[in-house]
Amino acid sequence: MRAAQVDAYGAPLVVREVPTPEPGPGEVLVRVAGVGVCHSDVHLWSGELPMLPELPWTLGHENAGHVHKLGPGVTGVEVGEAVAIFGGWGCGACVRCRSGDEQLCDVTGWAGIGRPGGFAEYVLVPSARHLVPLGDLDPVTAAPLTDAGLTPYRAVKRVLRLLVPGATAVTIGLGGLGQYGLQYLKLLTAADVAAVDIAAHKRTLATELGADLAVDPGVGVADAAASIRQLAPTGAAAVIDYVGSDETLSLAASVVAPQGTIVIVGIAGGALPVSFLGLPTEATVTTSYWGTPNELREVIALARRGRLHHEIVTEPLEAAGDVLARLQRGEVTGRVVLTP
Repeated sequence: MRAAQVDAYGAPLVVREVPTPEPGPGEVLVRVAGVGVCHSDVHLWSGELPMLPELPWTLGHENAGHVHKLGPGVTGVEVGEAVAIFGGWGCGACVRCRSGDEQLCDVTGWAGIGRPGGFAEYVLVPSARHLVPLGDLDPVTAAPLTDAGLTPYRAVKRVLRLLVPGATAVTIGLGGLGQYGLQYLKLLTAADVAAVDIAAHKRTLATELGADLAVDPGVGVADAAASIRQLAPTGAAAVIDYVGSDETLSLAASVVAPQGTIVIVGIAGGALPVSFLGLPTEATVTTSYWGTPNELREVIALARRGRLHHEIVTEPLEAAGDVLARLQRGEVTGRVVLTP
């Protein structure tokens, strides 16, 4: 099969022929119809997150396609069935896995990170429990939902109790994740929503998706915070940061309300000093990571009902390296999906 592989950190990806995996007991081989290219892939490819177990390596954790071959003992799925692949592959036996939070397992066997991913024609899935049936949903559309759609869904669910009528939510960063996150805030809550992004075309899209206010952080933290406080004079009940830089976290701290919550999703490496006097009274700072298999099923259900807007551009597998570079330069509006 063809695979686009990382030969060295930061080097151009190489498309080459590699052996097609053979599914063993309990495993499923999926023919990849679409694989989303994520900012996490940029961090892994560039070496900012030097987590790859070996080189060459096949990235790709946002995968969907069709069941191609079943290993011995596999039940519950059929050859040819359209599926999304939950990528947080844990051990399946620890307390976190048994409670449903398999993406939080200490065993880093995730697709494209701990095991070869979907920048290839086929991906080997260690268990049928990681497959979510798509029904009539296009696998190309479904691929980004396994992270770009799933991760913000979990983040928004963490703050639902705060987002009562009259409350304000702030979403920072309108890339692949932030665009879905904005939609969930409008779908699942009655809160007003302020959307923050430095790119004018993304702020325009945010308004089209229902944002009540679109803010340019390039004017500086103080001015951006002042704009948000026109919508939320007493502060925002929830701030979800899909960037995670020093600047965005500073903005989050400037606008969160007393007893509000800041959810850090982005992995830009910023820091937020936390002290009794440094944040509003009883404000909470937390992180949110990926999502559970059941949450992915909920996201897929929303997509099948036509409740989600998708900003997707398709590219061939051979364009994988170019797509990573474009994403690194901030030139991608929604999600690029490779179609091997």
